[in-house]
Amino acid sequence: MFSCNDLAKFFADKIAQIREEVDSTVGAGPGRESPRVLSSQVEWDQFQSVTSEDVDRLLGRVKPTTCLLDPCPSWLIKASREGLGDGLRGVVNASLREGAFPDPLKEAVIKPLLKKPSLDAATMANYRPVSNLPFSGKVIERAVAEQLQARLEEADHLDPFQSGFRPHHGTETALVALVDDLRRARDKGESCFLVLLDLSAAFDTIDHNILLDRLQGLGAGGTVIQWFRSFLLGRVQKVVVGDECSDPWALTCGVPQGSVLSPMLFNIYMKPLGEIIRGFGLGVHQYADDTQLYLSFKSEPVKAVKVLCECLEAVGGWMAANRLRLNPDKTEVLFLGDRTRAGVEDSLVLNGVTVPLKDQVRSLGVILDSQLSMEAQVKSVSRAAVYQLHLVRRLRPYLPADCLTRVVHALVISRLDYCNALYVGLPLKVTRKLQLIQNAAARLVTGGGRRDHITPVLKDLHWLPVRFRAQFKVLVLTFKALNGLGPVYLKERLHPHHSARTLRSSAEGLLAVPSLREAKLQGTRQRAFSVVAPALWNALPADVKAINNYLTFRRHLKAALFREVFNG
Repeated sequence: MFSCNDLAKFFADKIAQIREEVDSTVGAGPGRESPRVLSSQVEWDQFQSVTSEDVDRLLGRVKPTTCLLDPCPSWLIKASREGLGDGLRGVVNASLREGAFPDPLKEAVIKPLLKKPSLDAATMANYRPVSNLPFSGKVIERAVAEQLQARLEEADHLDPFQSGFRPHHGTETALVALVDDLRRARDKGESCFLVLLDLSAAFDTIDHNILLDRLQGLGAGGTVIQWFRSFLLGRVQKVVVGDECSDPWALTCGVPQGSVLSPMLFNIYMKPLGEIIRGFGLGVHQYADDTQLYLSFKSEPVKAVKVLCECLEAVGGWMAANRLRLNPDKTEVLFLGDRTRAGVEDSLVLNGVTVPLKDQVRSLGVILDSQLSMEAQVKSVSRAAVYQLHLVRRLRPYLPADCLTRVVHALVISRLDYCNALYVGLPLKVTRKLQLIQNAAARLVTGGGRRDHITPVLKDLHWLPVRFRAQFKVLVLTFKALNGLGPVYLKERLHPHHSARTLRSSAEGLLAVPSLREAKLQGTRQRAFSVVAPALWNALPADVKAINNYLTFRRHLKAALFREVFNG
């Protein structure tokens, strides 16, 4: 078995090897030159000081994770905020004022985690380094993150199709938009390529100078850019395995995973990528370092493949120039359509690597198949949920009723609900498996028998059936998009209804539903977000559509669907 020093050296050598390989390709092809410094007028040269109320709010938002380097548990600091607030405020303001991140807070404790439970624990390559950072450093980071977020929104700097670590964005919104585009393309008789890019240790190989250039391009300067430079440079990490701790290793690149600021900085770093991909006429959705790009075509498959390959070559060049490594061996391609009819081969050559076309791929935790039937996804969710349900059933005798309900929601129902907006309109033969699992979960919570009629059980629990939970999710996403609480890329798919034949009052709050000519296939009319969301929205009672408050809308929406299911 390896020691903590062995693991520390392995993690450091892995990053050094990636950087060495990438550096050797810089300048060796089109788009592979090093990025130039982005000049911009300095518009943000100092931070705002934080008040006692700010510190209290920051402490409430920082997760109570304790690092081995902390002098006391983080929960104790949060519980003692009244007594410690002034001291913390002084530390935070001194850091912001002087443009310096305290050196003692730059040390990270790495606790290696297996990437998957099924992997061999004796193989170092199967571990992921997760940084555990001092709690007080996260409080300072949170103060900076709030001001950075405000600056990003003010400058409209982030890529509109980047959904990672952004308010009102998530994996589900990205997948809903992606699948909507694919369904509408297939509806028009087009074939599609969907490419999932794989990056090697993306957070760990970020070049500090390039990142600082990106921040300067955002208008940062003075004390602000000085603070970010201090935050990035001079970091060290130790690996802890059991009671052993490795020697410290200096970090010369990357941003620490587990920090508050790292996801935001990564999004800033990656912003130019989306512009490059769209420049080739491809669609793109990103979630942090997960990139999905797609190309639709109706004819001329050779031309489409050529454009796709040229785009991926440009992406590889940009990655190399920005000291990131694109992993062609793990890049996946899904083809949607009839390969024979479209004249598409069984594989593509991307950046010199032959990549076979797959019948299904996993994107952001959801399995997408070539027909967008979601059958493979439902089977996968069903297997995982049944396994968890079996475990909970064994624990049932030892759990109080309220605790049992929470456990079932956390381990079973949450799996049924993940990205369930994609399940709207699926045939009952597909979703029946999920409904049977929900029924079993309901009986487990209530202690009912297998032969008991399920409708009264679900009604007593106030659980919507699976099909209506999916509709609930779509309508919530629709409300958020219409009220500035969702991504712009979802709002752009929803349009107000205008008709000369109806009174203005009767059309108030209605959305335009694409016509039969715009959505020819019955399957798409039932499943594509841009088609089904307006239809479901228009069917809501007028008083529900008129609600502006999110929590109030959720409550009234569930009540409306509940009446439809159990009292209709």
